[in-house]
Amino acid sequence: MDEKQRVVLAYSGGLDTSFCIPFLREKYGVDVITATVDTGGFSDEYLKEMEKNSQRLGALKHRRVDARENLYHDFITYLIKGNVLKGGTYPLSVGAERVIQAVEIVKIAREEGAVAIAHGSTPAGNDQVRFDVAFGVLAPEFRIMAPVREFGITRETETGFLAHRGFPVKEENTRYSYNSGLWGTTIGGGETHGSQNEVPDDAYTQTRSVREAPDEPAVLELGFREGVPVSLDGEVKHGLEIIEHLNQVGGIHGYGRGIHIGDTIMGIKGRIAFEAPAPLILIGAHRELEKLVLTKWQRYWKDQLGDFYGMMLHEGMYFDPVVGDIMAFLDSSQKKVTGNVRVKLFKGSMTVIGCTSPYSMMDGDTAVYGESASLWDGTDAKGFCSIYGIPSILAKRAEERGAGADEG
Repeated sequence: MDEKQRVVLAYSGGLDTSFCIPFLREKYGVDVITATVDTGGFSDEYLKEMEKNSQRLGALKHRRVDARENLYHDFITYLIKGNVLKGGTYPLSVGAERVIQAVEIVKIAREEGAVAIAHGSTPAGNDQVRFDVAFGVLAPEFRIMAPVREFGITRETETGFLAHRGFPVKEENTRYSYNSGLWGTTIGGGETHGSQNEVPDDAYTQTRSVREAPDEPAVLELGFREGVPVSLDGEVKHGLEIIEHLNQVGGIHGYGRGIHIGDTIMGIKGRIAFEAPAPLILIGAHRELEKLVLTKWQRYWKDQLGDFYGMMLHEGMYFDPVVGDIMAFLDSSQKKVTGNVRVKLFKGSMTVIGCTSPYSMMDGDTAVYGESASLWDGTDAKGFCSIYGIPSILAKRAEERGAGADEG
């Protein structure tokens, strides 16, 4: 590359992206502009430290964009509406953030007159696909640079490279890799490289262990309007405030830790630990409210499409037009998902105590499960049971006839 051309680096302040700053400068003779897209999970102190480290490592300038509101409105609300938990466990703490980050990085690269965009993804992870696909769709004119991937550089090599240049790295930053954001923190490295070992308590940074949790439970009331959280304990709050509060309270009560094994975009199995109190609380409460207000078939098809939306987002396919179609369906499905849900947090667990809604389909005047109903009588029920079982009865008879014919 020509001398002093500009490269915009998606910068998280972690080991990989810190390594990229001097490496790109020395290897290609470029000016590096670091760009941090704040999607939550960073303290003010950490953000300031990131900027200082960027300068120490030789970046031409550092830019930061607060994208939390866009992340919440454009992605998190749909993860809640879809009850999206990868493998029934993991609340997609990273996938959505990468799309928002890619959008903002492209804007900065154009403003700065850059010729390339860089990221610190490894050759085995999902993020390389998410970034490359998003950059390819949004800004095909830019060269994409990923030094860690392109040169197969290990975390140990990165640590030595930075130490040699007067930038020592703490040992824990080599053992584990953290991705912190509004929708949770993922933890890779160490024990997650295999499937058999427990991730130790000291790997988690946002939640207490169960034995350190309080001996008294916390009871919270969450208010939803059309599938989106709008209040906490009767007080109207913005979704961002609710998430931040639930992350704090859930973490105190030891709730929100998990381990997920899944299929990576590259086709191999991957394992991560994560901490996500707010997502698990909100999705658990939202799902219970849906059970109260939606029909059986609404919930069935919404579950299918919610899972598909999560898969597309997780696998870097957000820009496929089908995702917009699914989002429209999710919006439509939430028109009556309004009400209040009470939850209890205690010693690493969450229990939905109860929920109410003006659209409740659980009408005590119509029918009480296991007792009586006002819409039908015993004769109607007997006839229904007889008719309802006819397909199974006919199938069984056909099976017996066929078996008899085979024996003959």
